[in-house]
Amino acid sequence: MLIASLCIALPLAALYLAFWLWYGGNGKPMTAEEKEAALRALQATDDSDHTRAAIEEVRELLASDDGKEFVMQNLVRYRPKALYPAGYHYSDDPREADNRYGKSIVWPLLRNGNLLLFIGRRTGNFVVPEGADAWHYVAMVRYRSRRDFVRFAIDANQAEKFVHKWAAIEKTHIFPVKPVVSLFVVRTLVALLLSCAGALLFFIALQPSTP
Repeated sequence: MLIASLCIALPLAALYLAFWLWYGGNGKPMTAEEKEAALRALQATDDSDHTRAAIEEVRELLASDDGKEFVMQNLVRYRPKALYPAGYHYSDDPREADNRYGKSIVWPLLRNGNLLLFIGRRTGNFVVPEGADAWHYVAMVRYRSRRDFVRFAIDANQAEKFVHKWAAIEKTHIFPVKPVVSLFVVRTLVALLLSCAGALLFFIALQPSTP
């Protein structure tokens, strides 16, 4: 019985440890040298106007780096029709273009310890201040740190990926937030799932074998 319990518990504990190390979220701030090197690397990935304009925005984001995890809030408004540069032969549906971009960045997000938490489409109006933008959807992405955000950006910032983003999006407002109250308890959820899996495996192991 003890051996069976260890055979179940140890692999599950190792899985959780691997997840915990990947998920991170409590690192050290970037040094000034790291920040400048990261910005140079980001600039080198793509010399488009969008990238050049984004460098100073990323620099501002890194100025508040504390090494800890954060959530990026994305407010997005689509173009009336997708606007691709000459030579690209896709439909003019901006949502299809946005989906192409989204699929292309899944692996760069995950490999750098980042996770999409939430996407919600606008379904109406409530309180609308004068001059407010008409956003189509909101997305929330958890980043392991600002260091990992830049690693993701360097990994994902390729013309063949971002061409879909800017073909789809007319306007976007992106800013970092630090959760104060949140039910996105990913670490606890993973621990509970592994515990349930362990309990199920232990229950199966206790069943008498059929002759």
